[in-house]
Amino acid sequence: MERVLVVGATGHTGKRVIEILNSSNTFEPYAMIRKEDQRQMFEDMDVETILADLENNVTETAQGMDKIIFAAGSGGKTGEDKTIAIDQDGAIKMIDAAKQAKVKKFVMLSAMGADNPSSNKDLKVYLEAKQKADEHLKSSGLTYTILRPGALTDDLGLAKVKLAEKLNESGEISRDDVAFLLVMSLADPLVKNKTIEALEGKESIKNAIIDMSK
Repeated sequence: MERVLVVGATGHTGKRVIEILNSSNTFEPYAMIRKEDQRQMFEDMDVETILADLENNVTETAQGMDKIIFAAGSGGKTGEDKTIAIDQDGAIKMIDAAKQAKVKKFVMLSAMGADNPSSNKDLKVYLEAKQKADEHLKSSGLTYTILRPGALTDDLGLAKVKLAEKLNESGEISRDDVAFLLVMSLADPLVKNKTIEALEGKESIKNAIIDMSK
């Protein structure tokens, strides 16, 4: 069993990632939590927790982990300071911790538009933060996958997606399907050192990921 640290485990997408990992025979999830009172939720699922805050020191969090999924985000209701602290600086700190711990793969939940933040004035700061984190990961020497989904919805996942390094279109995708894409990306031969954009589509997640790995 490979140990997988899920950063942002208490978020909507992160919780789904934990559930998928927890039902697999391949991965053992560890939920990174920020507050003590978040521990019970994961203990009820028999999932180990690691108490740490992305705004503080996270050096020890990656020790003993095989892989990491970074699904943390400051959320839409916080200011620019929090966005930079979590989505940019927090991610960079986590990448550095992963490198120090010799983690085998780092899967990053980014956002569509992170390659061109100025294209969306409303989300410019957020997309710039994601871009800087993505670039840091690419240059870290770690094996990585960067997933850039379109607008996230809480709809039931259909397990059908459209993937490309650049889709040149906008759209939506369910958090369910994004969580499955993140977990699928953990597999060693798949989507190695790739940046992928994702929307809901017509191809099964498994086939789409395998196609992107060729």
